[in-house]
This record gives sequence, C-alpha cells and structure tokens, in this order.
Amino acid sequence: MPLLLAYKIKYPDNFFLLRGNHECASINCIYGFFKECKDHYNVSIWKIFNECFKCLPVAALIDEKILCMHGGLSPDLKNLDQIRRIERPIDVPDSGLLCDLLWSDPKKGIVGWRDGDMCFSYTFGPDRVEEFLQTHDLDLICRAHQVVQDGYELFANRKLVTIFSAPNYCNVGNAGAMMSVDDSLTCSFKIIQPSSIEHEIPSGDLEDVGELCLEEKTSNNACIIA
Repeated sequence: MPLLLAYKIKYPDNFFLLRGNHECASINCIYGFFKECKDHYNVSIWKIFNECFKCLPVAALIDEKILCMHGGLSPDLKNLDQIRRIERPIDVPDSGLLCDLLWSDPKKGIVGWRDGDMCFSYTFGPDRVEEFLQTHDLDLICRAHQVVQDGYELFANRKLVTIFSAPNYCNVGNAGAMMSVDDSLTCSFKIIQPSSIEHEIPSGDLEDVGELCLEEKTSNNACIIA
C-alpha cells in the first residue's frame, strides 16, 4: 500500500487508485489486513490506512467510454453525476449506490436484478449491462471483485470484463491478469500464471497471451468521477 500511495504522489495525473470492497474497516479487519498491519507495524497504521480508504474514488471513466469500478452496476444508478456527487471521506453503507459499486456482480443466466450471492448488494444480468451502456453512450464496463480462472472474463456480449490480478488466490490455481488499453481502445491482456497451487501468495512471470480487440474506438484518457 505505501508503494501505491508513493506512485500516486509521484505521478498524480497518471496513476489512479479506486476503492474496492475491502477498503473498508469492517471488512479488512477480518480478512488479513488488520493482522498484517498489527504484526508488522501497529494498530494505528491500520486506522490511518482506513482513513485514507475513505477518501479513495470509487469509479473512473476512460475517455468517456470505459466505466471502471470494483464491483458493478446498481439499480439506483441513473446517471454518472450521482457518482460524482458522492462526498468523501465516506464509510461504505450496507446498501445503496456506493455499496453496489463495490459489491454487485454480473451473473450469467439471469435477467434484470437479483439478490447478491454474498448477502450484499445485487447480481445483474447481461440485459442490465447492455441497457446501461446504451443509455449512457458507453462501450465497456471494467470491474474486478470476482475470481476468474483465466485472470479475465468477458460478459454481456463483450460489453463487460472482469479483471482479477491475484494469481492462485486462496490456492484455487487461477491465473491473474492485467489489461492495457491503447489509443484506439484495443484492449490487451497480460496473464500472470500461478507458480504453484500450494502457496497462498505465489509469484509469477508475465506472459503475453495475445491481444483481444474489443473494437470500440476511443483514446486512452482516464478521468476519476468519484
């Protein structure tokens, strides 16, 4: 985390951090971050980090065409200005727009909105993605939150992509992935293969696995929207 913040300080106009569902004290006190801070530093560091997390933006827009967030869409999201109006610092509520942006998930085989699989937020079908993109003149939603075996996974006729960058998460043997977007909105993926399924935090070398062109055309300019 200090390295990421250092990059943000060094390159404020080129390096962007978005908040995820674990950038919340009630979640990261359970899933290892609290223990890591306590074991290596002290509880005060954990508290300081969580104050920082409250200030992180929750979405970004790349050249007015690619919407990025950690979780997914929300039935409460009618226009992007709603995201811009989210005041920070802010805690993550148990429901509503901010919660959904960090917790909701796409789900195959459903139409519309369903209750979330993790007892938080919602799941949504491909119809919600296509309708949202058409309404707001967007080309792609880029999100994370779910482990996908190949590091990335397309959904809703290539209109949404899930990126998961941690290889061998919880020893499930998954690959990790990173996505690059060029000036013509051609998206390419680099895959991090797990070094071993026996290690909780494996290391891996980047391997090119070709390029996947999503065909939408924009330039690569990022803009934090909230």
